[in-house]
Amino acid sequence: MQKHQKQENPQPRNEDDVTSRETVGQRIEEDAENVVEEAQEEVAASRRPWYQTRRWGGTLLLVYVVLIILFGILAWGVYVHPVLAPDVTITHVFQENQSPLLRTAMLAVSAIGDIQVLSAGLVVLAAAIFWLVDLRLEAIMIVAVSVMSGILDALIKSLVARPRPTAHLVDIISAATGNSFPSGHVMSYVAFWGLLFSFGLILFKGHSWWRITLLIVSGLLVVLVGPSRVYLGAHWTSDVLGAYMLGGVCLGIWLWIYLYLRGKGVLAPRPSKSRRIQKYLK
Repeated sequence: MQKHQKQENPQPRNEDDVTSRETVGQRIEEDAENVVEEAQEEVAASRRPWYQTRRWGGTLLLVYVVLIILFGILAWGVYVHPVLAPDVTITHVFQENQSPLLRTAMLAVSAIGDIQVLSAGLVVLAAAIFWLVDLRLEAIMIVAVSVMSGILDALIKSLVARPRPTAHLVDIISAATGNSFPSGHVMSYVAFWGLLFSFGLILFKGHSWWRITLLIVSGLLVVLVGPSRVYLGAHWTSDVLGAYMLGGVCLGIWLWIYLYLRGKGVLAPRPSKSRRIQKYLK
């Protein structure tokens, strides 16, 4: 009888363990739901009224029209004269300061663009975050702008076919291959980080820590990537300027599309809260 009771006693313990694990799993799912819901509520509370968003977007689109004209002029100029004296002079001025701190900073700014897996991963991560907080249209725009930027960069590079800076003209701190005009780093940074900056500027309001962080980080990366490419000897200044212009054009087109679709209510935030994060936790 004692032996029979010992054999039966473990069964309740096993059932208790299973119940305990299920309870922990449910708590994790509930906590995840609360995090997503709080994020969605904070994002929704931070959205600008539609008329304010349209006004800011219209101002940006006007700037992008000007960039189209300037880019066309610059692209023709570097096609006719691949090596420009002002480019060489500016690079020499940039490279006069060879302090280890400055060199490390310039390498760090360009590092994201040097690693394609990291660049693609950031795009996917940003799109996933926007999707989780129920900004589905914005998530799609992040991917679309990045893809369009890569296509335009490859197309213009093949058409202009400008050679990169050489060692007998400037110091090559970070060697790069392929054609030089426009700068692919600057193109991708303007497309991705520029779009995030635009979303932070025209879509949200207030002084939330995440909005301020988004604006500062994205803004700094867009501004610094151009000088870093010149300093490292990977591009001419005109390559960088052309990339800023072409990247701005790409960004402007997609912002126009985004504002149009948003005005039509395409993929507008839903009343119900998202539960999609549960499948990643189970």
